[in-house]
Amino acid sequence: MKSNILNVLMITSYATLNTTAIAEETITLDPIVVGADFREKKLSQTTNSVTVIGEGEIYDKASKSFVETLASTPNVNFSSGASKAKYIQIRGIGERSQYATPTNPSVGVISDGIDYSQSTLGLNLFDVKQVEVLRGPQGTTFGANGMAGVINVQSNEPTNDASGRIETTIGNYNSKAVGIAINAPIIENKLLSRFSLYKNTSDGYMKNIYLGRDDTNNIDELTAKAHLRWFTSDDHQVDMNINHTNINNGYDAWTYDSTRNSYSDEPGKDKEDTNAFSLKSTYQLNSKMHLISSLSHSKSDLEYSYDEDWYNNNAIVWSSFKEYLRDRKQTDIDMRLVSDQDGRIFNGLTDWTVGTYYKDYSERMNEDNSFNSNYKTKNKAIYGQLDTHFTDKLTFISGLRVEKWESDYNDSANINIDTNEVLFGGKLGLNYQATSNSLFYTTLSKGYKPGGVNSVNRLALNQKKYDTEALWNLDLGLNTSHFDDIVKSRLNFFYGKRKDQQVKNYLPRVNSWDSWDSYLTNAGKGTYYGLESQLDYYPNDVLHIHTSLGLLKSKFDEYKIDRYDMSGRTPANSPVYQYNVGFDYFFFDAWTFKANVEGKGSTYFSDSHNEESASYELFNSSLEYTDGAFTISTWIRNIANKEYEVRGFYFGNNPANGWADELYTQSGAPRTIGLTLSYDF
Repeated sequence: MKSNILNVLMITSYATLNTTAIAEETITLDPIVVGADFREKKLSQTTNSVTVIGEGEIYDKASKSFVETLASTPNVNFSSGASKAKYIQIRGIGERSQYATPTNPSVGVISDGIDYSQSTLGLNLFDVKQVEVLRGPQGTTFGANGMAGVINVQSNEPTNDASGRIETTIGNYNSKAVGIAINAPIIENKLLSRFSLYKNTSDGYMKNIYLGRDDTNNIDELTAKAHLRWFTSDDHQVDMNINHTNINNGYDAWTYDSTRNSYSDEPGKDKEDTNAFSLKSTYQLNSKMHLISSLSHSKSDLEYSYDEDWYNNNAIVWSSFKEYLRDRKQTDIDMRLVSDQDGRIFNGLTDWTVGTYYKDYSERMNEDNSFNSNYKTKNKAIYGQLDTHFTDKLTFISGLRVEKWESDYNDSANINIDTNEVLFGGKLGLNYQATSNSLFYTTLSKGYKPGGVNSVNRLALNQKKYDTEALWNLDLGLNTSHFDDIVKSRLNFFYGKRKDQQVKNYLPRVNSWDSWDSYLTNAGKGTYYGLESQLDYYPNDVLHIHTSLGLLKSKFDEYKIDRYDMSGRTPANSPVYQYNVGFDYFFFDAWTFKANVEGKGSTYFSDSHNEESASYELFNSSLEYTDGAFTISTWIRNIANKEYEVRGFYFGNNPANGWADELYTQSGAPRTIGLTLSYDF
């Protein structure tokens, strides 16, 4: 069976995230390298909608969380419903929350070879080299986790230079952060190492009036990373990454009047304790091919708890505290053969890649010490890719991924559900290097997101299971550079069709003691289209002007629920526009002033009601001084102290109002001001 599929793969092939294999010296657009592919490519060579957040931009965003930083890129959005933003949507696709039900991610998040798709809370930007944001289906390279897109995080790598960095940040709301990174070669040109430690704390933006505290929605995060690189021979390199994350955040974000003044008597927690490692071997077998083998494993203990009544039982007739405890384990194994120049086939015209993948995932959940569930999945996949260079300018990419998905679910209510299905993803692409400064491309790709099981006691048995979603996506793009790289641009148009679209619905309360239970179901079909644009303009040596724009038109083609007919309506978290416009001004050889405005259109909070967030724009600026080794940056975010919403619910939660349905919202970060110091040694 496998050999037959491999033959099909080699003949029909497989598509990658990016493309183009034109000689590197003919590309002059930029030096940025994108690593989320079988072969590293310069950003100008990628035939996908990609945004790269570089190290300079990352330093300037020290005051922002990881997920909020991503949301400054075109058509990337986020939602909170937690201690801070931790759920990502790309082109309107992605999870917005999780309660009892296990979820299969729509957006893949990979950090140093470790899958953090369900653990974004523990990611930060300290000692990170770059973040790659890939929009659209990535099912060919990343499989089930990449239907909406993939975020690839690359930390700084060890080198032969003994060096390091110390960085500290202070800000309002008692915000403090300190980090240290040390690059320590053990044996020159043989065994290299890099270590980093980062601690981040803040009181948060809520004030608990009842308890007399201002830290019940606090941030308390510790991350540690180690990277060892061993050159076992001239032909063999081994990399090991070890990560530890300890998050002990508070969760007290909801009030009856949607303000920052809480009256909760039982604030919750948003906690995560993760230990993970990745091991990657790159072995040059001969002049024709190299073998890349990778193994990663992670173990996470999580707590998500909150005061469900949002008040104190001295004044309100009911009291409830919700707690979800999870233990997650995941192991990923990937092995692939990648051709080199001498290994091209079909008369030396075609590069090739072929590989196998295995994933073992398990999640144990305990709800309020009264309900338990166990969810296990196993993925087995084979994939291949052909990049055929018809001419020096024209390249055709084709490919396929075949993935066997198995899941096993059981719970304390004696529900047992198993699934077993074969999933297909792929990509066909054509790119044309018209000149050394312009690349045209078109790609047709298919992504998929496996179905699953709802862990909600009140659901009927036929509602316990939901189906796999499929997404077909067409991209048309152009990467250009003009006037000796004074102007650089990336423009991408996209169109997509969703089948068996997975959406979240809710069971309303029947009794006051019922929870507002959420569950997943399928909504027939959906359509989206839009564009992503990025432009950089360097009119002189001291000024850099940058703009990015995301436009998205999305709708349900077919979707009816009990209370509404959603057919024709826009899905949740799909704003019509998002933009980021700013400039960097360099002066007196050591100073940089930066300013930007981020804007987003209104969007529905949920697919189960018609309440919307308001559109908003946020103004930010910073002033930075550096003498090479020492850098000081003062920054202010949300200068106008704009009120904006990052999550919203519409249901009855206030007995004083007769349990009437009302809109409750969680606000985004207010005005924050701070100072960041760093020293490189």
